[in-house]
Amino acid sequence: MNVPMSGVSVCAFDAYGTLFDIKAVVDSSRAALGPKADALVDLWRRKQLEYSWLRSLMGRHSDFWHVTGESLDYAFKALDIDDASLRARLMESYLCPNAYPEAKATLQSLKTAGYKLAILSNGSPSMLTSATKAAGLDDLFDVILSVESVGIYKPHPTAYRLVTDHFECQPAGVAFLSSNGWDAAGGSAFGFQVVWVNRAGQPREVLPAAAHAEVSSLTALPELFRL
Repeated sequence: MNVPMSGVSVCAFDAYGTLFDIKAVVDSSRAALGPKADALVDLWRRKQLEYSWLRSLMGRHSDFWHVTGESLDYAFKALDIDDASLRARLMESYLCPNAYPEAKATLQSLKTAGYKLAILSNGSPSMLTSATKAAGLDDLFDVILSVESVGIYKPHPTAYRLVTDHFECQPAGVAFLSSNGWDAAGGSAFGFQVVWVNRAGQPREVLPAAAHAEVSSLTALPELFRL
């Protein structure tokens, strides 16, 4: 059962999969990829996450743009794809991903209601700046926070602390919204009030913390925030 957000002054959004449709990054290259398109985007995303976590555990940080390239290189090898121009196009697509259709209106509603809005993402600053500008969302956020400033990826608590440090607030005063189950658990463990935007209808992760609310898209947020 969803718990309405209360005592919240800040809404912090994950970027990829929450605001931006990462499944769509291959759309302009589907003709070249053929039947490998869906397998590529799934493997690319999985390795992107795995490499970010593994680099954090290894103490060998590299920014998300570099990790995204490494992950794509792995996916190309695994799927027997060898095309330098295709690789360049796919990487470029990560700089201007499509926002979900409801994202802009939902963000505008929250902003009009007086909430401070932030992005908290593993993405590098240049990736996030490019993505929000391309989607026309850049003017809606009070701040875009990248883990690059602390050199460790979510779900490490240091990454979530970027929000409370910036807004000088307690974790319970932040609504954190993410489409990633592991990220929802990480934010909840840190003390955020978490909304899991479970677009894919996945089961909850079996982890020591859980989201306060679960929705299938951002369209459900006005009800949660009593707008």
